[in-house]
Amino acid sequence: CRTCILKCIKVMGSYCPSCWYPCFPTDLVTPVKSFLNILDSLGIRCPVKECDEEISHGKYGQHLSSHKKMKDRELYSHINKGGRPRQHLLSLTRRAQKHRLRELKRQVKAFAEKEEGGDIKAVCMTLFLLALRAKNEHRQADELEAIMQGRGSGLHPAVCLAIRVNTFLSCSQYHKMYRTVKAVTGRQIFQPLHALRTAEKALLPGYHPFEWKPPLKNVSTNTEVGIIDGLSGLSLSIDDYPIDTIAKRFRYDAALVCALKDMEEEILEGMKAKNLDDYLNGPFTVVVKESCDGMGDVSEKHGSGPAVPEKAVRFSFTVMNIVIAHGNESKRIFEEVKPNSELCCKPLCLMLADESDHETLTAILSPLIAEREAMKNSELLLEMGGILRTFKFVFRGTGYDEKLVREVEGLEASGSTYICTLCDATRLEA
Repeated sequence: CRTCILKCIKVMGSYCPSCWYPCFPTDLVTPVKSFLNILDSLGIRCPVKECDEEISHGKYGQHLSSHKKMKDRELYSHINKGGRPRQHLLSLTRRAQKHRLRELKRQVKAFAEKEEGGDIKAVCMTLFLLALRAKNEHRQADELEAIMQGRGSGLHPAVCLAIRVNTFLSCSQYHKMYRTVKAVTGRQIFQPLHALRTAEKALLPGYHPFEWKPPLKNVSTNTEVGIIDGLSGLSLSIDDYPIDTIAKRFRYDAALVCALKDMEEEILEGMKAKNLDDYLNGPFTVVVKESCDGMGDVSEKHGSGPAVPEKAVRFSFTVMNIVIAHGNESKRIFEEVKPNSELCCKPLCLMLADESDHETLTAILSPLIAEREAMKNSELLLEMGGILRTFKFVFRGTGYDEKLVREVEGLEASGSTYICTLCDATRLEA
């Protein structure tokens, strides 16, 4: 048969096993149909133990596959009755692969149900790992193992976001890097920008629900408020201010909630350190330092943007300490060790404006100040560690430099005869 001739040629060299005339595998052709019909009608006795059935050669393969014992079945291989040569498993369509491996799949399923509680995936993966390692394909095996354990080669979106922020990449620069790495490696190691934006939502204000008792005056009860326009919440009409500025801000209460949720672990650890029960719901008193300063010149490289001042002002806050009243005493459960670090300074409002432009500054900061005044007379209800807790806020405006203090207090500029911002002492008297 074809199989025997091919084996013979492989062992003995390229010669016909019958007449020793030079012969190659490509010389073998399928016999004519009439000869195949005669061949198929020959009677064969089944070689499997306890089965002396006599079947025709044509039905031999079918009969043999009905026997479950693989060991005995391997005595005779399936005969390729001419036609096209048997294709490699990986070159087949998915349907053909399923058809060819159906017997193996049934056996693996039986083994998995008997030995591994029906976990076919684990059995196949382990088998594949062992096959790779047997051929010294350790790198591929390690990657597969990482995928099995849920540690795929791709980075988590939050990690990608941290990389983008810490390496100062703009969105377009990050996207270029993402595309290049994906094209070169063929794998999605970095996550696309939309995944980073989704991860970012959980880190920005407007993600955590909260409530004020009593509700804040003139402030919406909607808690899903992210980045908003700097002029939103302005009671006067825009026409009253000649505003040529762009400003973006968070709502003050949403930003404070986000800052507290970021510090959740530190607050709970602080309670534990002071031997307080972690189910205490407060009230917690939070001291907040407010800061506002000009950020100097922020001009564009190629100025094609809107006509706005090339100076920026940032209003921010820092949570300085948190105290809880316990019995007759108050215990400090959190204190900021580096109060001047940029890591604990939370931005609240960014505006393209000149800090000397009193009207624009007032227009943009007045809604913030209104929100802050409303929060002074109200208590925040926020879930922390699975328990609804109460927070009160104390605001300290200690992060202003002399220039801004003079500006907002309505004093003369720093060249004035009146040298002090706290009393009316003159330079001469001082």
